[in-house]
Amino acid sequence: MQQFEVNFDGLVGPTHNYAGLSVGNVASQSNANAVSNPKEAAKQGLAKMKALADMGMKQGVLAPQERPDVAALRRLGFTGTDANVIQSAAKQAPQIFLACCSASSMWTANAATVSPGADTADGRIHFTPANLTNKFHRSLEPQVTGKILKATFANEKYFAHHTHLPDNEHFGDEGAANHTRLCRSYGSAGVELFVYGRSAFDVQKPAPSRYPARQTLEASQAIARLHGLDDDTVVYIQQNPDVIDQGVFHNDVIAVGNQNVLFFHEQAFLNTPVVLEEIRRKFDDHPLHFIEVPTSQVSVLDAVSTYLFNTQIITLSDDNMAIIAPSECKENAAVSSYLDSLIGMNTPIKEVKFFDVKQSMRNGGGPACLRLRVAMTEQELNATNPRTLMNDILFARLNQWVEKHYRDRLSEQDLADPALLDESRSALDELTQIMKLGSIYPFQESEL
Repeated sequence: MQQFEVNFDGLVGPTHNYAGLSVGNVASQSNANAVSNPKEAAKQGLAKMKALADMGMKQGVLAPQERPDVAALRRLGFTGTDANVIQSAAKQAPQIFLACCSASSMWTANAATVSPGADTADGRIHFTPANLTNKFHRSLEPQVTGKILKATFANEKYFAHHTHLPDNEHFGDEGAANHTRLCRSYGSAGVELFVYGRSAFDVQKPAPSRYPARQTLEASQAIARLHGLDDDTVVYIQQNPDVIDQGVFHNDVIAVGNQNVLFFHEQAFLNTPVVLEEIRRKFDDHPLHFIEVPTSQVSVLDAVSTYLFNTQIITLSDDNMAIIAPSECKENAAVSSYLDSLIGMNTPIKEVKFFDVKQSMRNGGGPACLRLRVAMTEQELNATNPRTLMNDILFARLNQWVEKHYRDRLSEQDLADPALLDESRSALDELTQIMKLGSIYPFQESEL
């Protein structure tokens, strides 16, 4: 039976904007208050999805969240009609309002942690939505994320869904952005790597001092338990606190893995030699490629500004691998030079493909942020909602949908326009019909 790694990319939402909400994310903060282009952003994301599908990859689409989040604003005391709520919030509490308008669910690497059936005790694919407690604007996502995942992976024979971890910083969980999996093939048992920034209950352990560590050791351990993972196939790795303080807010900004390749920066982890030895031992002596990028060739600053490690590594049909990189990597001399040399090294990575995802990059997310990886068998793929899988028909239909519903210019002031709320809800209502998702949004449930 065939096995695949399916990338489920987040569809950019109609309120894509630059509010600079993410402290610790240098790109997000440096572009705060710029005018965004939701239509261009959505089409850039769709073009990337279609390109990967055309390369022979299995590619899926995850729906965005409803924004502005009127229900959250009502919980915070704003009353009246929906229009009254958003206009009052924009005037009285503008920062809270902007957080409730965030389109950050486009970065589905933060949507959930996924363990494939080859790794889990019951043989099913397990999903746990991330609670994203460190940032208010992202902490609004888990409930709807869970509904989107259940509508996409609905067959209980193959898929198990868990409630997100408790909404508390002790169990701060940022999803697959701090999780990767090494394996011989996508369908074989692998070693799951959980990278954390701090221990919540052992304050004697190292921690960053400037920027927050969003993932805790305790959250990672809880997810491993929920997913039924064997201790012999799990490695817990502490991210280097110094690189967190340099703007490396998630592990996928400083490391990325695929099958038997781990591509990482020299400064990515604490106690790197010990970590690599544990991975080798648990990988059971099968060939591994550790590609460690030295600071002398690529600085942490260059890695963050170009998102060299927030790239995707994909396996092509000939078993060679390619890096899917943002165009910013090509424009940086040090990073471009390193990538040129990488494809000539004795590793499976033989090609680099560049993509323009500038609308996402300016808000702090590269190609790897945009996708949730799900290793699947052919049977599991066949049990997935077919209307969420990218093909020529869905690509054309979603581009038409974006053209019909999205604005090509959006400023902070535009977010308080009641018409934008109506436009967004109309778009999402139509999207749930296109993708056969059912009533997953609060505004749809209130109409039942």
